[in-house]
Amino acid sequence: MRKEFLGRGFKFPFEVNPATGGIAMSEYEDNIRQCISVILGTKPGERQMLPDFGCRIHELMFAPNTPSTATTIAYYVKRALARWEPRIIVKDVESFPDANGHMRVTVKYVIRSTESEEDLSLLLNPGT
Repeated sequence: MRKEFLGRGFKFPFEVNPATGGIAMSEYEDNIRQCISVILGTKPGERQMLPDFGCRIHELMFAPNTPSTATTIAYYVKRALARWEPRIIVKDVESFPDANGHMRVTVKYVIRSTESEEDLSLLLNPGT
């Protein structure tokens, strides 16, 4: 199946392709996963030319590690992805505190053009 329509861009985190010496690229489903990570890792206001871009989860960095905070994180993640990643449909976001003081987030989504179901798990570390 040809997947060029899923997109292609710079690899995140940014790196050089050791084989060619050029900029490493990501494509297709991997590009979508990396773009989700960029959206969730960017604080609104961080990009000068696109000040609304990002996800508000950073506002909760020092919030208590409780189910209430987890619910708020899930809400912020859903809103950010609905706004900034048009290639996917977010089916569910699960967020819960773990015993080590981290917040675990799992995003379940469908790629619109291929209807394939994917998920991405993240571990949010307070203070980083």
